[in-house]
Amino acid sequence: MPDTTRESDQILSAAGQSLVTNRDYGGTHRSAESIGRFSAEAKSKHWRKMLKRILIAFAGIWAAAVAIGLIIDGIGFTGIMLTLLAAVVAVGVITRGRKIKVPQRQDLKKGDAKRMVASTELWLEAQRPALPAPAVQLIDTMGVQLDALGMQLATVDQNDPNINEVRELVGDYIPETIDNYCKIPAHLRQETHAGKTADERLVDSLTKLSGEVDRVTRRLAEGALDDLAIKDRYLEYRYGGPEVLEDNSK
Repeated sequence: MPDTTRESDQILSAAGQSLVTNRDYGGTHRSAESIGRFSAEAKSKHWRKMLKRILIAFAGIWAAAVAIGLIIDGIGFTGIMLTLLAAVVAVGVITRGRKIKVPQRQDLKKGDAKRMVASTELWLEAQRPALPAPAVQLIDTMGVQLDALGMQLATVDQNDPNINEVRELVGDYIPETIDNYCKIPAHLRQETHAGKTADERLVDSLTKLSGEVDRVTRRLAEGALDDLAIKDRYLEYRYGGPEVLEDNSK
């Protein structure tokens, strides 16, 4: 049986680096405010729906202006200004209070596992203003990891035993850690208690949780990594390595 440990590490490391690069250099799948691909996609879908409503409103206003113009033989300058005003009012009404809804803490575990990851990313983004800088950096890193986890969940049977662990980790432990920290008054978070400050304990906990997300993702990917390694070994046996190709080219 081929040794896939090193290959697994290399593949997952490369995938993670690719996601980090996309985040840092404005990858098309992430917005500046998003910690992960899935939360960015959720917000993009929300704004597409908003734009669709605005365009429908514009079409209705334009059709009404044309109809009135045909009836009264033109709407004149005043009619044009009223049409523009109606368009502005329509945009204001449609967009007022239409920001994307942040999932409630108790709703994070609803839906399938992939949807739960997207909901948790959105929820974590909303918590960042209340967190110290080191914790915010960990949340951003965790967003990259949750992206990778979500990609794995898209190909995993929802009855897989690992799904329960993912739900517990992503839907319970991560948000509970943030919730517990936010319950502490701000002026007490940097005071030492039982050897550490609340800020330090938050960073320590998020670091452990980040490592656990990575571990679960690796375990979910083991089957695909094993299949890839076996296929690679077979192709090397069937067609030879680079040295064989070099000999054939002579």
